Amino acid sequence: MSPRRPKGAGAFPKAVETPAPQKPRSKPLYAALDLGTNSCRMLVARPVGGQFEVIDSFSKAVQLGAGLEATGRLSRSSINRTVQALRICQRKLRQHDVRRMRLVATEACRRAKNSRDFIRLVKRETGLKLEIIPPEEEARLAVISCAPLVHPKTDQLLVVDIGGGSTELVWIDLSETAEADRANAIMAVRKGLHKQSVSRFGARIVDWISVPLGVATLRDQFDDVDDDGGRFALMSWFFEEKLQEFAPYDRLHSTDGFQIVGTSGTITTVAASHLGLTRYDRNKVDGLEMSSGDIDRVIQGYLQLGPGGRRRDPRIGRDRAALIMSGSAILQALIRVWPTQKLSVADRGLREGLLYALMSEDGRKLDARG
Repeated sequence: MSPRRPKGAGAFPKAVETPAPQKPRSKPLYAALDLGTNSCRMLVARPVGGQFEVIDSFSKAVQLGAGLEATGRLSRSSINRTVQALRICQRKLRQHDVRRMRLVATEACRRAKNSRDFIRLVKRETGLKLEIIPPEEEARLAVISCAPLVHPKTDQLLVVDIGGGSTELVWIDLSETAEADRANAIMAVRKGLHKQSVSRFGARIVDWISVPLGVATLRDQFDDVDDDGGRFALMSWFFEEKLQEFAPYDRLHSTDGFQIVGTSGTITTVAASHLGLTRYDRNKVDGLEMSSGDIDRVIQGYLQLGPGGRRRDPRIGRDRAALIMSGSAILQALIRVWPTQKLSVADRGLREGLLYALMSEDGRKLDARG
């Protein structure tokens, strides 16, 4: 017998579905990958206030440009090492569900005859689409990343990015920019480094140059010189010769209001050595200021150690030991040409510039003073 229904009652009432509470939408994640001549590095970050918070990172010395100087091509072993590293990056991107990213390759891929084949291989093996960027874009992104380190009193700014295969230098005149706006004036350098162009804050691009010599390519140029000190001196003078066409080469008549901001593994390693850090600490290195005397003392110490001593020095590390003297030769040439009381150390570079640019494109207001 079926159950009796109360008089006047229709069908049994239906269950009422209450909508599940909406989870607050989390902030989107961004990723930036920098595939250079020597290293593959990636950051995954989310915007927080006017800055960003790093969620995950990856860094691996892949030596993509090994042998490139002699053959003009990326070798099979270099490609294999790099693809293995990029597979790890791809897994991290998938794990974090990153939708907004920019993955760039620089000097080694710009120069290699088989770079297009390599890019296609990477896409096929990992699903990642690498973009080979021109030197101007590389320099622009380095400038953007260093904006928070610009002093309010800086009138003339030189930003230096020492890479594995090339070194970018950008000279910016800030003398017509209000002190409070000088860091923001650097952030406004977004549409290219056109000489004599002026940003909306009054910053003027005096000149920029990409020297096709970085820590790996400069080392390879003098690999046949046995004497450690002689090789270092040759590398430094050879690099200085490549600066002759840079317009501000001899324009600096006073160090007042002049600032150099340097970003690279070489510069952060020299800074760590100066501080005596046997375990690297970004918080102590990023933003540190070193005098030319400080830098020279560290470099002379490297020379006294010799190749074996540098390999054993925990301040340098095994991955950096083979490249530290070519990078130091570049750094010494720069402070010889533009003697300055202080060099500002930036533990930031292309990846940070990519993140700032991506977030800015999405309309996020970034604080250049961070």
